[in-house]
Order: sequence, then structure tokens, then C-alpha cells
Amino acid sequence: MEDEIRALKARKNAVILAHNYQPMEIQALADVVGDSLDLAVKAKETGADLIVVCGVRFMAETAKILNPGRKVVIPVEDAVCPLADYLTPEMILEARRQHTDAAVVVYVNSSAECKALADVTCTSANAVRVVASLQNEEILFGPDANLAAYVQRELPDKKIIPLPPEGHCYVHTGFSLADVEAARKRGGIIVCHPECLPEVQEQADRIASTGGMVRGAADGGNEPWWVFTEREMVSRLRYLYPGRVFYEKPDAVCKDMKKIKLADLLRALDREEHEIVLPPAVMEGARQAIERMLAVGV
Repeated sequence: MEDEIRALKARKNAVILAHNYQPMEIQALADVVGDSLDLAVKAKETGADLIVVCGVRFMAETAKILNPGRKVVIPVEDAVCPLADYLTPEMILEARRQHTDAAVVVYVNSSAECKALADVTCTSANAVRVVASLQNEEILFGPDANLAAYVQRELPDKKIIPLPPEGHCYVHTGFSLADVEAARKRGGIIVCHPECLPEVQEQADRIASTGGMVRGAADGGNEPWWVFTEREMVSRLRYLYPGRVFYEKPDAVCKDMKKIKLADLLRALDREEHEIVLPPAVMEGARQAIERMLAVGV
């Protein structure tokens, strides 16, 4: 099946983009592996006619927004992000009515429709930098309340209003202070994602996006890392740095990220399904919000 996928990819001038949380068998066949924004930006640099996004829907939508002239497909149609689903366009419109002087910052882990209503988007890696670049004192920030809390802690002069207050990633909120205590007893460095709970962030040694984890691990050092994010990120780090020790939480699994199998990838290349199609107005609004972020820096 792997050979069939490679042959189809070459014949169709396709590029396969895989998120860090995808199973390693999918990552092994990808042309680009990274976080959600890495994938969309790198797609722009290719000459591919067909872009296959192995991740969840908002990632495929972002790839389409930044590559409007290319066909973008996702192998499994119902691979979605429960975090992204917390935020709706109606929430943004109502919040704008209540906070007329606030800027709207939307995490890339959101729908295209929500991005289209934002002033600017952000990633977990650049959220602080993006918010700091805005003149507004009040910031409506969604959909992840824990990332909002991280930004608030880093920028105390701003008023960060989480939208909605309960938005979260179930994988990252699964990490607890008990996990921190267990890691401390065994020794090593605790590196957590900013979608983790604030109390876990405060006890961690480092806070980093998945891309930041890859870059941070490259800095060297021999101490073990406790990686507080989706389990597959540890598989990725072990592959990149075979001489290092990384520990994962076995049950830190995003079910939607594991929906894509090799057979789904093969079918997506063969039949070019499921194509991402978005209304032109949504595409344009979302593109502007993303490009404002890119101007600040990723």
C-alpha cells in the first residue's frame, strides 16, 4: 500500500501534509510533517496540484485558504477538532457587540467561518507576540481558554477575554498536577503545551507548541523530557532525536487525529476526496486574518 501511495503521489503531482499527532505510518509517507500552520505555509512553497492534509478539518481548511487555486482534500471527512467546535461565528458577533473596543484574536484551531470574523489569527507558538502587537487593551480570544490564560499571564497589561470561557482541548486538560508530581519523582524536564491547564503550566519547566518542542529538543542536552501533549508527539521526537529520552502519557490520545489510515490516504489520492470547498467571502476574510498573523511572524 505504501508503494501505491508513493506512485499515486508522483503521478498526480501531489503533496502529503501530516500533523505531528498523526500515526507514524502516515508521517512516514508525508512530504511535510509539522504543526497546523507549518503545513499550510509549506504547501504554498510546493508546486503540487493536489494537497492532501492528514490531520483534522480546520487544518485542511487553512491549507485551502492559503492555497485557493489548488485542490485540497482530507482523507477522512469526519476528522474534526472538538476544541475548534467550541467557538461559533455567532459567539464572535455577540461578543463584538458587547465589547466594541476589543480586538478579536482567533486561534488557528478554529473553523474558517470564525477566522473570517477575526481581526487576526494566532498559533500556540506566536499567540503572545500576536496579541502584544495589537493596540487594543481588550482582546476577545478563542476558542482555547487555557491558551488565553497563558497569554494573559505573559501580557498582564492586556485584558484577555476567553471566548468561550469553557473552550479546551480534552487531550491537554487530561494532564494534571498528579502527572507533574509523578514526573518530578522520576526526574527530567517537564515540557507542556500551552493548551494544558494553567496550574500545570505554572509547574512545568517549559511551555512550548509542538513546533517549539521540536526546535527545543534540537538544542541538545541529555536530560529526559516529559512531554505533556498528544502521545504521538513523543513518537515524532524519538524519531527525530533517537539518542534522547522522551516520556509520554499513554492515554493522551486525540481520537480524531487517529482516524486516518493508510487505506484512507490511498483512497484520497486515487479519488481526490474529500475536497475542501469554502465560500469565497469566508476564504477572503480568513485569508486576511491569517496574513495579518504572518506579518507579525510565526
